[in-house]
Amino acid sequence: MKNLKRALWGIVLIAAAIVIALNSFDIIDFDIFFDGWWTLFIIIPSLVGVIQDRDKSGAIFGLGIGIFFLLCAQDILDFDMFWKLLIPAIVAYIGLKMIFSSFLKNKTDKIVKEIKVNGRDLQNGVAVFCGTEMNFNDAVFEGADLTAVFGGIDCDLRGAIIDKDCVIKVCAVFGGIDIIAPDNVKVVTNTAAIFGGVDNQKSSQSGVHTIYIEGACFFGGVDIR
Repeated sequence: MKNLKRALWGIVLIAAAIVIALNSFDIIDFDIFFDGWWTLFIIIPSLVGVIQDRDKSGAIFGLGIGIFFLLCAQDILDFDMFWKLLIPAIVAYIGLKMIFSSFLKNKTDKIVKEIKVNGRDLQNGVAVFCGTEMNFNDAVFEGADLTAVFGGIDCDLRGAIIDKDCVIKVCAVFGGIDIIAPDNVKVVTNTAAIFGGVDNQKSSQSGVHTIYIEGACFFGGVDIR
């Protein structure tokens, strides 16, 4: 999946280079800094996310915002309309996520409750303007709570002992969380992403036990491999 992402960005950069070169030699007349050119920094990453991410909700939301800004910059739509539609759009987005994730949420809440009843808690991992590595070699893993704010977390579970279903709660804000899961588990995600995304390379993998990953990404990402 990472190779696909690199390929997509490579195509975008090559296309941009061709346009700039043709424009420099007056072969085409294209104003690079057209009205709303800055929206491409929203539209292009979101479009790549729609093509590449398995959880496309955040990318679709970002793509819609980017296109709306572009149309406003081109005076096709009224920018004041954005503020009128923003709150209803966010509320509708959250509502849809709640509807489609309610079953999985009940499942994860039950797992977390069982952990706390047994006198234990989720393993905490926090990275704020820094990087953190977490390894669980030969350790029983029941779950984790990972937060990355302008930082990154590498959570390696390949050496962990996973003998039942578990939960990983994630929150990535302008940061990234990498989770390396063993080959004998299944990974199911339930996340809300705004200008961010989750890449679950283990979604099609079968296993005796399941790792449920839930949380939110704001201008950040979670990579599961």
